[in-house]
Amino acid sequence: MEQNEQPVFTIEKLYIKDLSIEVPGAPQVYLERETPSINVELSTGGNPLEEGFFEVTVTVTVTAKGAEDKTVFLVEVTQGGVFQIRNVPQETMEALLMVGCANILFPYAREAVSDAVTRAGFQPVLLAPVNFEAMYAARQQAGEGNGATAIQ
Repeated sequence: MEQNEQPVFTIEKLYIKDLSIEVPGAPQVYLERETPSINVELSTGGNPLEEGFFEVTVTVTVTAKGAEDKTVFLVEVTQGGVFQIRNVPQETMEALLMVGCANILFPYAREAVSDAVTRAGFQPVLLAPVNFEAMYAARQQAGEGNGATAIQ
């Protein structure tokens, strides 16, 4: 009878799990005219909460470096979500969590990064879309589970 049950996938809750911003050179950094270089790192994670419920996180770290490789600002956002997933084959569960759920979470993380950078007094950082399927495939090929990936 269990094989005849339909798969269930629902978003239970979306939330910011962690948000931090550092501007170590303030207020002098606001007088600099040089455009900082931006480095973006991205990681995904997931773990079961209870039967049929999973937490998935997408962590984005943006580091801006100015003259002499000094940090202009550093933003880290961990966007989390609780998902109810039932009647899905175990062999597809990890891909669903690391690709499907990550695709749902990333726009919220992107907005939080842009908002935090703007509130810190800088031009917004607009993150490009991410191909979580390609990231997942690359990690699988490398023999890794969840992990961090640098972008740019």
